[in-house]
Amino acid sequence: MNRRLISVIISACLGTASLSASPSRWVPQRERKATSATQSAVAPPAQEASPSPTPTPAPTPAPERTASTTRTLAELQTRIVEILHKPEFAPAIVAVKVASLDTGRVLFEENAHKLVRPASNMKLYTVATALDRLTPDFRFSTSAYARSKPDQDGTLRGDLTIYGRGDPSLAARFNNGDYLKGIDDLATKIANSGLKRVEGDLIGDETYFTGPPYGSGWEWEDLTWYYGAEVSSLTVNDNALDLFIKPGAQVGAPALITTGPSIPYLTIVNHVTTAAKGTRRSLTIYRPLAVNTLEVSGTIALDDRGYTGGVGVARPGLMFMNMLRAALQQHGVKIKGQTRTITDRATAGTVSDANELARLMSPPFSVVAANTLKPSQNLYTEIILRTLGEIVPSPPTATPAVRNSEDAGLEVVKVFLREAGVNPDTVVLSDGSGLSRNDMISVDSNVQLLTYMSRHKYFATWKDALPIAGVDGTLRNRMRGTVAENNLRAKTGSLASASSLSGYVTSAAGENLVFSIIVNNYPSDAEPRTNCIDPIALLLASFAGHS
Repeated sequence: MNRRLISVIISACLGTASLSASPSRWVPQRERKATSATQSAVAPPAQEASPSPTPTPAPTPAPERTASTTRTLAELQTRIVEILHKPEFAPAIVAVKVASLDTGRVLFEENAHKLVRPASNMKLYTVATALDRLTPDFRFSTSAYARSKPDQDGTLRGDLTIYGRGDPSLAARFNNGDYLKGIDDLATKIANSGLKRVEGDLIGDETYFTGPPYGSGWEWEDLTWYYGAEVSSLTVNDNALDLFIKPGAQVGAPALITTGPSIPYLTIVNHVTTAAKGTRRSLTIYRPLAVNTLEVSGTIALDDRGYTGGVGVARPGLMFMNMLRAALQQHGVKIKGQTRTITDRATAGTVSDANELARLMSPPFSVVAANTLKPSQNLYTEIILRTLGEIVPSPPTATPAVRNSEDAGLEVVKVFLREAGVNPDTVVLSDGSGLSRNDMISVDSNVQLLTYMSRHKYFATWKDALPIAGVDGTLRNRMRGTVAENNLRAKTGSLASASSLSGYVTSAAGENLVFSIIVNNYPSDAEPRTNCIDPIALLLASFAGHS
């Protein structure tokens, strides 16, 4: 069976924005932030297809190959202060806290109680809560329901309803880069139930989650891109599309634009022309609100080996269902009626009295957690937050202000944080992923959460889910060849004027340290990762003294 023949219909809702990123293939490494308007052409690796819609940034240069060893606590503190006093960070807010997990002593702190924007450090709070409340063995599920059972010849005389519960694993990221395998696994289970023909409609029920499809406090520019993808209980391929742009055969020729997966019903208006070799690449993408038309304009050089980027999809549940319909047809299941989705619980029927024909289960949450924290995946975090809101009972303190799945999930996180000893006055929660500019935390609360999780019964799963310096995730290209490589495990964070790193590192003396470093409101050329955050992290890894 050739699943690549499956076609889908996508209805998209995107704003105007400029495209510019490293044109290498997509792998789960990029932090969640908007990019600049233009960028010079850079040759990508030979492979173009990608396992997940997350483009790889250019490697971050190591701040220094090795950090000189500090042998006393006073010397360590002096070296950190020197970094914080660099002129480029004079206008910025830099918050730092370092403590020992072995002795409980604080090695260093600066602005530890100030509220700062965490960026993707906010994911620590959501995923920690989910590990505690859901356990590492929790699995998301997707069900196929019908009001009646198929007759003896496999005909269902009614509608077939797919009820989603937010499973994020029907994605290329979980299936070795295959866009279609997750959906095909569901279609296989449905076909194996004996179903051969549906006389009614194929309905996607998205009512498991309530509330807007975006996180509170997200900015409109984010909604164009893969990292601002819509949240749906029927999620497929991260609710985003790979966008590939290559130069034409000669100067002046139109560029070649394709998407992954291929979308035969998407209209692409191509205004990109091929420019002379060496020309600086400049691309702009525009999608009118809820219109299935993608307009791309600009120039790409003749010797440019291609651009790869990611755009979010509007109404992803409809994309899910059209992909499923095509997959069912490949398995010999014919659908007579239309394909549609339901988003309003008031108009949807209940599934309690329906027949479950098939159910697809996700990998355990331990796997989902790693695929959330290591690549810093916003959509998965928002799904996890809303799942907490639907599964975990509302706390007694909840008020009518809990209006939807997101609100309910935030209440669950707040209760967990109180149990973890985090001061509620040091955390302002707006969304689950940290894409919201309204999120505020302190490095003191980060260190408290990380310390609590170091004693948690699921600490091994928690630690394994964090990016490892120089090895994987968003730290793959950072601190390589240093004492922090394959040692430091921490969550990164990056937004415009917000950069963070919080986690664990073992010192040169073998002491287990916990730390949080967040830089806010820095000039655009300050480069906090290479000039502040990573140098401090290396000092901790090379510290030969004791707390």
